[in-house]
Amino acid sequence: MTISQPRRIGIFGGSFNPIHVGHIGLARQILGLAHLDEVWFLVSPLNPFKKAATDLLDDDKRLAITRIALKGERGLMASDYEFRLPKPSYTWNTLQHLKADHPGCQFTLIIGADNWLSFSRWARPDYILSNCDIAVYARPDCDIDTATLPHNVRLYDTKLYEISSTKIRDNVKRGLPITGMVPSRVEGMVKEAYGA
Repeated sequence: MTISQPRRIGIFGGSFNPIHVGHIGLARQILGLAHLDEVWFLVSPLNPFKKAATDLLDDDKRLAITRIALKGERGLMASDYEFRLPKPSYTWNTLQHLKADHPGCQFTLIIGADNWLSFSRWARPDYILSNCDIAVYARPDCDIDTATLPHNVRLYDTKLYEISSTKIRDNVKRGLPITGMVPSRVEGMVKEAYGA
């Protein structure tokens, strides 16, 4: 009798306000580098560190854009999982629920180097470290000494993307192009959703 291996799932959380080609490119890289079966883009209804965000598009609209942006991307999928959890969304609580609902999965949290450098200030960081692996991707001006990383935290040498959701929103409001910043199949949706 063979014992089936747990599915390795990457958890990529964020507001995705909106999702852009940098998010997708990073997820593609981590999918391969960390030997994951899938990466789930958990669209967050509210980031505890962004409580004052006034330009956060409606949850369902961000989810719809993310789903269409990922259409046809092998191993990448959008998820509304956090929409059903208490707000604000804390990673430890999301992870606790995911483990209960998907016992056949092994989760890897995907975060930027900037978030790893502030990880000790997250809610219940010890719980997160004890219950999942962490894949850290490179960020500008964020140096990490890999010798200091816990055994289940790995820094990956990923490509840096000079794209941000803030820049995309700003370009749309100013009538500037966003071609190449978001997948072409959602460009019209993004312009309509974030237009002034």
